[in-house]
Amino acid sequence: MNFASFIAGRISFKSKRTFSKLIVRIAIVGIMLGLSVMIISLAIIRGFKNEIREKIRGFDGDIKVVKYDLNGSYENSPFVKADTFVNKVKSSRAITYVVPFATKPGIIKANGEIEGVILKGVDHTYNWDFLKANLVAGTVINFADTSASKTQIMISQTTANRLKLKLGDALMMYFVQQPLRRRPFKVVGIFDTSVEEIDKAYVIGDLSLIKRLNNWNPDEIGGYELRAADFDQLDQVSYLVDNNLPSRLKFTTVFENFPLIFEWLPSLDVNARVMLVLMLAVAIINMISALLIMILERTAMIGILKAMGASNWKIQRVFLYNASYLIGIGLLLGNVLGLGLCWIQHDTHFLKLDASSYSMTFVPIQFNWMDVVMLNIGTLVICLLVLTIPSMLVSKISPVKAIQYK
Repeated sequence: MNFASFIAGRISFKSKRTFSKLIVRIAIVGIMLGLSVMIISLAIIRGFKNEIREKIRGFDGDIKVVKYDLNGSYENSPFVKADTFVNKVKSSRAITYVVPFATKPGIIKANGEIEGVILKGVDHTYNWDFLKANLVAGTVINFADTSASKTQIMISQTTANRLKLKLGDALMMYFVQQPLRRRPFKVVGIFDTSVEEIDKAYVIGDLSLIKRLNNWNPDEIGGYELRAADFDQLDQVSYLVDNNLPSRLKFTTVFENFPLIFEWLPSLDVNARVMLVLMLAVAIINMISALLIMILERTAMIGILKAMGASNWKIQRVFLYNASYLIGIGLLLGNVLGLGLCWIQHDTHFLKLDASSYSMTFVPIQFNWMDVVMLNIGTLVICLLVLTIPSMLVSKISPVKAIQYK
């Protein structure tokens, strides 16, 4: 058996010194809490970023294709469906769906209240997964009944609260154009994405109604929404779209459509780095304190080992092995605590949030096992590297004085 590991094992697990045991336990608790907080922090930040991102792209898609012109309003300029383009991008596995849409601003009047909104028109090919997951009441628009679908509308919970509307209520929407148009609607669904930019602005209706209001031809639309199979590959998907896009059309990504949100999300990584540094610093300080106390308590042992011919480095390794045992115990307990709390929150959502402030109703969790592995390895390596410095105190101990100290 290795000399240093044998001695380290004896003083780690068979020591009868009560004071150093207390300090060792404090150091282990410090490692445990530090690692668990780091795991939880990264899981929450990843979850928060993913939740916000999925809400935005779930409603608006990853890429929007519209007519190439100078129109900067909420009312799209029409263009004839680009079937060749759609077929090409659909054939790629990088795109999960391509759906037509159109938007038109309007004013809702109901119960003596008025509210400016943007009517987003979709058809039967629209992907309803996101809105179904965020439905508060009712259902999505039923395109099976073509006449009824033109009077059906989905509104957000925010709009419903402001206009005092509930499921099944009737409302009137006015469209400012020449001549002024108004259309009656019935609320068939109420959704709540908890994203202010969406809930305050948008309602969902039938695309064919917008076509009729704007006097478009049957084969004209306002644009296409595309969703990438892998959001991390959005740049490559953008190149694919650009290479196949007709010259009369242009595209924008979700980053351009919601710049404030996607400029803000990376700032969360700064918070994560600060948290990691602080927690790692606490763990290192605890381990340095424990190591110094163990060295001072073992001064006589160090003197005897030196008198028997042990080198300074060999004795240093004894204490570094000892420290690695303690760090290992702390890491094991930290993983159990951190992953356990993350698992409980992921399954139960017992920690709630104010949706008006955080755009979600609970603390989101997203596991990434590579984060856990790297945190464990990084904590172990950094702690051991830093602990080589206080372990050099061994070289300052004189064998004669150390044996007399006993």
